[in-house]
Amino acid sequence: MLSNSLIELDRAHLVHPVASYRGHEKLGVRVLKSAKGATVTDSTGHQMIDGFAGLWCVNAGYGQESIVEAAAKQMRELPYATGYFSLGSESAIRLASELADRAPGDLNHIYFTLGGSDAVDSTIRFIRYYYHSKGTPQKDQFISLEQGYHGSSTVGAGLTALPVFHAGFGLPFDWQHKIPSHYAYRNPVGNDPQAIIASSVAALRAKIEEIGAERVAAFYVEPIQGSGGVLVPPNGWLKAMHEVCKEYDVLLVADEVITGFGRTGPLFACSDDDVVPDFMTTAKGLTSGYVPMGAVFMSDRVYNTIADGAGSAAVGHGYTYSAHPVSAAVGLEVLKLYENGLLENGRKAGARLMTGLESLADHPLVGDVRGRGMLAAVELVTDKQKKTPLPAAADPSRRIFDRAWDNGLVIRAFGNGVLGYAPPLCCTESEIDAIVERTRMTLDQTLEDPDVRAAMA
Repeated sequence: MLSNSLIELDRAHLVHPVASYRGHEKLGVRVLKSAKGATVTDSTGHQMIDGFAGLWCVNAGYGQESIVEAAAKQMRELPYATGYFSLGSESAIRLASELADRAPGDLNHIYFTLGGSDAVDSTIRFIRYYYHSKGTPQKDQFISLEQGYHGSSTVGAGLTALPVFHAGFGLPFDWQHKIPSHYAYRNPVGNDPQAIIASSVAALRAKIEEIGAERVAAFYVEPIQGSGGVLVPPNGWLKAMHEVCKEYDVLLVADEVITGFGRTGPLFACSDDDVVPDFMTTAKGLTSGYVPMGAVFMSDRVYNTIADGAGSAAVGHGYTYSAHPVSAAVGLEVLKLYENGLLENGRKAGARLMTGLESLADHPLVGDVRGRGMLAAVELVTDKQKKTPLPAAADPSRRIFDRAWDNGLVIRAFGNGVLGYAPPLCCTESEIDAIVERTRMTLDQTLEDPDVRAAMA
């Protein structure tokens, strides 16, 4: 069979991201064959609702013909244009303009990348150049949050604070520092919003003063921490952290690679907190995952400082595929779809999703339900009072994913027993209800897992 042949070819040749290589070889690949709307179909004909939009990215849903046509038209007309030598393409110029018009505050300058990791990587280079231009090159220390994710590039993975991205790679670097997450469900100060905000503010102040404000360059933060378990800060948290950054002359970088483009409701999540960062990184929903593209949004102040510092010299940072005309054409069409109904549908679907997932709170395994818009998580425990995580013996990331898959649902199952949700914004009411029902079925099956039962005994 074709699928068996593909499985063997995959085993022999394709290196998968963030995978146990030997474990993957043993299990074999699941081949996805087609997709439409919020439904994906594998090579055996098994259909599932994609409750994770690929990898938090297919915000517009699969099979949007207008996106396909926009890409095809651009490929026929101009399939590639470099941004070097002061050259450009209409689609990239127009997309930069449209994004700047919609960005918070004075984030008027757009540098295009291939995705989120190199967008974060680019900010580090821009920030260093910015401080050199200001005559303060000693500001070269960077702070991020524990359980944060800022990509998998060599330096971005050091800002990331998840062990799997550090082990074996010699990370983080000594100029990359962490402060505790706001993680409300397991915060030492409890779940009172003001206490959490006060604790985070104190931690950031202490870290800046420990390093020395004259050395600290930037603070990186996701408006909602994604790969760390969909950790939602209290309202006002981001604004409070921004105030600390301004007080100490530290740049704020809002990593909106996951939260951008309607994932939490508005086009950009930091607008919910009335925060205008110095940099904002995006990707994923920018093109709805149809083609690779990321973007760095840069404030007027930062851009002008870099431009003036460089003078007539070139700023030596660039990628071959920056501002790719096909990706830009897709981005323009995706933006139209968002504003012609998808953002509104996503807000309604997100409210229904949160209501549905909250209805699972009485399940014996559910310790916490959290989220905002079409970004949510359910944290599983074996003891609700003690908040005891699922045992490692239950292999939550693999077994729960498999159960959900068999039940016709794709979700993210984190290794500590957190289920992550990020469905396409095009989901119908019946698809949202099916996500919730299939989750309940998966939880019931997990409750019968011998290793889970033993932990609850």
